[in-house]
Amino acid sequence: MSYIRYDYSMAHVPSGTHENTEFGLNAGPTGTPAFSPLYQQIKTLILQSLQAGEWKPGEAIPSETELAARFRVSQGTVRKAIDELAAENLLIRRQGKGTFVATHVEQQVQYRFLKLVPDSGEASSEGPSQRTIIDCKRVRASADIARALGLRTGDSVLQVRRVLSFGGVPTILEELWLPGTPFKGLTAERLSDYHGPMYALFETEFGVRMVRAEEKIRAVLPDAEQCERLQVSPQTPLLSVERIAHTYNDVPMELRRGLYRTDSHHYLNALN
Repeated sequence: MSYIRYDYSMAHVPSGTHENTEFGLNAGPTGTPAFSPLYQQIKTLILQSLQAGEWKPGEAIPSETELAARFRVSQGTVRKAIDELAAENLLIRRQGKGTFVATHVEQQVQYRFLKLVPDSGEASSEGPSQRTIIDCKRVRASADIARALGLRTGDSVLQVRRVLSFGGVPTILEELWLPGTPFKGLTAERLSDYHGPMYALFETEFGVRMVRAEEKIRAVLPDAEQCERLQVSPQTPLLSVERIAHTYNDVPMELRRGLYRTDSHHYLNALN
């Protein structure tokens, strides 16, 4: 079983902060003072602006000089904060052009959460695949679905099932659940008609950007329906991947459970 997690501190820059201050004083979880590096506090403020939609995915953020003036810190402090956000794929630097809000439309970002790579070469699980939507419907959240998405049991969620095929071979069977309110209007037709990555659809049409994910991975044997969908025998081992994806402020926005054939593919996890 494997977990992938990114956490962001939501501290605030204290009033009166100036550029030669190395650490800021914040209240810890127990009310006791806790020290936080200034660049981490600037990183938090930039994250808050991203979360609030001040800068949209694909748009340029202000220059380091402008942000330094805005936050009353040195340009070096801003640069260090931006460096971390870029390393976490939330911002993208473009030589000679500036720094931009990362978007799932970007080739280097769009497939970073989940990769199934053919043994013959590198490709993405949502790259040159043929996608078949089995169904897309609104249901009431069961206790485990509600717990994963931070909802109440019985709340409305959107359930989607689909098969991804490569070269005509069904390779991935996925079932996912989304909170009902943020994804109002999502239908099987919209999913079928959209040819880019699913997270790009969520970002561009519903304003929901996934920024981190947690995964659990284990080997399983398929049941009768899964055998039929993936065209495998009951003795075929499959890779089961359960993922919870979060948007800004650590809000869970998707629970996804996938089954993967690995007779001609392998799961690639790049660790930094």
